[in-house]
Amino acid sequence: MPPSYKTKNWSAYNEALKQRGFLTIWFDPDMVWVPPPTTGFVESLLRLVGLDCAVPDFSTLSRRQKALAVTIPYRGSKGPLKLLIDSTGIKAEGEGAWHVRKHGGAKRRLWRKIHIGVDEQTLEIRALEIIGSNVGDAPMLPELLSQIPPDVEIGSATADGVYDTRRCHDAVADRGAHAAMPPRKNARSWKPSTAGAIARNEALRASKYPGRAIRQKWAGYQRRRRVETKMHCVKLLGQSLMARDFDCHVAELQIRAAVPNGYTALGIAVTHPVG
Repeated sequence: MPPSYKTKNWSAYNEALKQRGFLTIWFDPDMVWVPPPTTGFVESLLRLVGLDCAVPDFSTLSRRQKALAVTIPYRGSKGPLKLLIDSTGIKAEGEGAWHVRKHGGAKRRLWRKIHIGVDEQTLEIRALEIIGSNVGDAPMLPELLSQIPPDVEIGSATADGVYDTRRCHDAVADRGAHAAMPPRKNARSWKPSTAGAIARNEALRASKYPGRAIRQKWAGYQRRRRVETKMHCVKLLGQSLMARDFDCHVAELQIRAAVPNGYTALGIAVTHPVG
């Protein structure tokens, strides 16, 4: 039976939840939009405050979104960074899908893959990659690690067995970190030509001892649940992507990653097992 948990900092956590509900909108009377005004929610707000400002249409916002540079905020953790890595698919609507809905024809689904790296201590998203569904998962781990500044010490990188490749292990070893990735089924030793291969061979030998393997598997599962929960939070902001262009998809998902990081910075629940 799984243990039950009790929140230790309910008062502070409740205050953090309340802070998430504030909505503040700034209007600059000197702001000038190039597109002509259209009817809608934003225009109604402008009229309520007595401002005669033009509102851009969706096409203008979509074009500008392609070049939007999004910085994902984070506070950082104390000590070496323990990075938890996970991936999932999310539905998207490309130009072809939009054309089908408008003009009819066979429906075709478009998928994007999200890869995130989460700080185990602060539960903040520290790295994010978006790819097409035809690209494998393993090549994205080195890309996620490259998003962590070189001066940040990485203590470990935890991921599932799909990332058990030589390139992934070498990328983790190059950052002086420990790779917590279970060897794939029927895995064999690699030629110990790199530090990553040597560390992986040691993990493979250790996995042959049932008692130790079970403990390692349980510990890894418990840690990966945190990144799976964070991925769920990202998808709660939408089960599909609204934009139709890949560059817009990237900006949209980066914004979705920045939002939960902002919430986390306000405060998170501190729990302990009871019973």
